[in-house]
Amino acid sequence: MSKQPIHYMVTMPDGTVPPTSSSTAPFTTINLTEHVGQAVDHPTPGRPWYDEGPFSYFRTYTQRGVGEVLDRRVEWPVEWPVRLWVVEPLGQTGNWDTKYYPYWVLCHQLKVVEETEIWRAFGHRGKKVMDLIDRQLPDLARQWAEEWTADPDGTRRRYDAWSERLDDTRALSDWVHFKARYSRREAAKEVAQKLSRAAAEQAVTAMGADKDAVDAISLRAWCLTAGQLMHDRICRGDYEKSIRALLLGTALDTNAPALACA
Repeated sequence: MSKQPIHYMVTMPDGTVPPTSSSTAPFTTINLTEHVGQAVDHPTPGRPWYDEGPFSYFRTYTQRGVGEVLDRRVEWPVEWPVRLWVVEPLGQTGNWDTKYYPYWVLCHQLKVVEETEIWRAFGHRGKKVMDLIDRQLPDLARQWAEEWTADPDGTRRRYDAWSERLDDTRALSDWVHFKARYSRREAAKEVAQKLSRAAAEQAVTAMGADKDAVDAISLRAWCLTAGQLMHDRICRGDYEKSIRALLLGTALDTNAPALACA
């Protein structure tokens, strides 16, 4: 017997399903925490698959597209933190456009299988990405701030040279951007950028770091996170490895986590 493919869906922190459009009109939703193991019908289904109101269908994501499960976050009451669920679409399913959204599976009925770890929203490297952001980055950022304080001029020069090299190679704007898009991790990349910068900025601002130090360390935190998130896609050949090393900040003589190709 073939195994059912895994699909995912996001809810708000309280378990309620967010709207499927940017409409600000009131709508009826459901709470997945109340329906684990059950099949549920959409409370206000629209025509397949039109946005006829704030909440017209269930939007689920395939396992290969889980790195895009946060792609509609600007339409939600809360962008982060959120909760992630394994669900099973039932009945008729569809999509807006399989060319641009091949990872969407829209439906009017689904089974709520179980809640799962939110790190999966960052793709198959999500556990390492979340560990870096939540556990490692605050300490690393404080260490980097101490280095800046100990030698402001020398550290600034190193950061300036590193930042210039980032621009010259387009490490973020091209390599990370397009690798994330093609591997269906674009939404994961955008959220990881926001979270990693915030983690670093909070840590060093509390130490009284000046704006230049905060900006430089924030960029470094994001690059390190991007290198972790896209490590499996920027890991082949000498030039790609040089881009990866640039993202990981090896030229800045840090204790950046050692990452193996995977």
